Amino acid sequence: MAKVQAVDEQCPVELGLNILSGKWKLKILWHLSKGTIRFNELQRLLGNITTKTLTEQLRELEEQGIILRTVFPEAPPRVEYSLSEIGCTLKPILGELCEWGKTYQEYQQKKEDLEVLQ
Repeated sequence: MAKVQAVDEQCPVELGLNILSGKWKLKILWHLSKGTIRFNELQRLLGNITTKTLTEQLRELEEQGIILRTVFPEAPPRVEYSLSEIGCTLKPILGELCEWGKTYQEYQQKKEDLEVLQ
């Protein structure tokens, strides 16, 4: 049986990766880093994510304190998601990850261009 480590005993990198891991969480956070978004809009932005999966991912991020869920008492109910205070500290990290991704795309393109020339 695996022993569960307390949060304060985990390696900080491991903790961060555990929170952000999965196919959808970084994409969700990237869109939320641009501002408050309603559920259906977020689902459209993400493309082929199921309602169930999006709901699960949002619940996990909310439980971890990374995002905020605001329900407006209207008919039909309106639900909006945004980054929490601690979630906002991810903005520079997401920005840097985006820049690194662009750099890597350029690297791969140059590599492919050199292979074509050979």
